[in-house]
Amino acid sequence: MLNTREPLPTSTSSTSQAVRVTWDTIRVSRGLGLAAVAILGPRCGAVIDDPRSDVLDWFVAPGSAASWSLTDTRALPSGRNTVIPPLRLTHGPGRHWIVCPGEEGWLTDIRALEAALEDCLSREAGQNEDLGAEAEA
Repeated sequence: MLNTREPLPTSTSSTSQAVRVTWDTIRVSRGLGLAAVAILGPRCGAVIDDPRSDVLDWFVAPGSAASWSLTDTRALPSGRNTVIPPLRLTHGPGRHWIVCPGEEGWLTDIRALEAALEDCLSREAGQNEDLGAEAEA
């Protein structure tokens, strides 16, 4: 997990913040993202769960997602806003933290996130291949 000089905004309600001011955002499907959270463990920075859109959002160092191209994920483009929930809101129905921002920092190292997601994607691919082989048998 990376530290950042600027903390996330504190608010009792959700706020909209511009992406790439102090972070980039990586958006991942909820199922894939939950598996990556488990792999990252304590290396995972803050993560927002958006159950209505079925996605998780990670914060990574600004500029680090410029060349992001991992399958089934996307970096939010420059100038795009993301909704930040109140700091300790940990359940829905709307956007909430699945991993709350901590004192130590809230950014996830993009290389660690990419490695965790690649591991999850390769496991998914392996399971799909196994299911295909069983169907043929």
